[in-house]
Order: sequence, then structure tokens, then C-alpha cells
Amino acid sequence: MQNEVILKVQDLSRRFGGVRAVDGISFEVKSGEALGIIGPNGSGKSTLINLITGFVKPDKGAVFYKGNNITGLKPHKIASIGIARSFQTVKPFYNLPVYKNLIIPLYSNRVKKQLKGGCMGDRDEAAMHLLEEVGFERESNLPYKITGTLPHGYLKKLELARCLCLDPEIVIVDELFSGMSMSEIASAMPIMEKIVAEGKTLIMIEHRLRELFRVVQGVMVLNFGKIIARGTPEEVVKVEEVKEAYLGKEGETVA
Repeated sequence: MQNEVILKVQDLSRRFGGVRAVDGISFEVKSGEALGIIGPNGSGKSTLINLITGFVKPDKGAVFYKGNNITGLKPHKIASIGIARSFQTVKPFYNLPVYKNLIIPLYSNRVKKQLKGGCMGDRDEAAMHLLEEVGFERESNLPYKITGTLPHGYLKKLELARCLCLDPEIVIVDELFSGMSMSEIASAMPIMEKIVAEGKTLIMIEHRLRELFRVVQGVMVLNFGKIIARGTPEEVVKVEEVKEAYLGKEGETVA
């Protein structure tokens, strides 16, 4: 239900050698909320997402999803219960046709019951539909091309489609716009806005602040593994510590 806490992070910490990548972070995300996570390089953003999604185990602290403690679960288990993520560095099956990249996640127990009879033809159709949703033109030959021939912007959209395959309740997107041209970003913006409009919970790590602030309702700022601000985009860009750590002299004009 909307406005209920769907994700709770409690005193989460992770150290790599002498570096505290995540240092006692606690926050909550409500169902249907769109939250942006920003901060300078090395501030702990990706480590935080890796902790939430099971790719890294915390030194201490806990992660709760719908009130259930999911700390330490394997990534595939976390994905199967409704938390899916994309990665900043895309790693598709480069030698397969584009739509075939979506067939494996469509075998997930989470979504196979939604496919008619579980036959391959239905998965092919579901894959084509998902690609269309993220900007692949069905009438073009793009879904049938070998993945390794795609330009970077389409590879990023494919990465997002692989995430959405699992019909997640929480969608976590790690720097979707990184490496995209302005036209590619413009074509991706409606996809993110549609995810929010559908009532899914969205968490975005992003350096493209102008575009991020168009999508999210709230922003959390990290620096040196700690939360230094949280609020609306308009509120956080006015925080002096945020401007010093991340936004610089242009901080007041970002929003």
C-alpha cells in the first residue's frame, strides 16, 4: 500500500580495509516513493546498493523489506521477492540477439506464472513487449540484432529491461544516464517517469542532477559513507555541506 514503509535500512555499515565505505546508515523508503541518491565519487552510493541487494554482506546493521529481515540473502533471492536492480556497467550477453537477453530472467518463479503456459513463444512475446516499453521499436530490427552491435544508449535501456523483467516492487537504477548522449537521456526520461507513475518504488543513483530531479520526489546525499542531507531536491541543494561536498559553487542553481 502507498505510504507504507517498504524498505528499511538500519545502522548499515561496511568497511573495506581501513575505509568505511558505508558508515552506520539508516533510512526508510515508502511504497511508491521515488528517491534519488547522490554524492561525490567514493561516497558509498554503490556499496550501499550492493548491501541492500545482497552483493556485499554488511559488517553490521540490517535491511528490511516489507518488515522482513533480508540481510545476508543471496542476490537472486532478493530479486525473486521483488527488489531488482540495474548496473552502472552493462554486461549483457553480447553474442545473443537483443530479445534473447530477457529470456533467462523471464524464467524466474516470480514472473513465469504470468506467462501463458510457460512456453518459449510466450517468453519471446513478453521480451518483445518489455523492449518496446524501454524504447526499442518493435517494427525495427533492433530487438533481433546481435547485442554487441548496439550503441551504448540502447545497451543501457536493455539493462533496464532486464531489471523490469522481474516485475519488481522496488526498482534500483545505478547511473542509468552515465555515458548517454543528451538525446538518449531525453528518450530514457519517459521510461523512468512511467515507472513512478505505475506506483513502483524507485531508487536512483545518478550524477545527472537536472534529469534526476525531474523524476524523484526526495533526495538523499552521501559523503564518506554517511548521510549528510535528505529532503526534496530544492531543500538539499541549499544545504551548505552538500554544496561543499558535491554541488560546488553551482549548487544553488542545480534544481
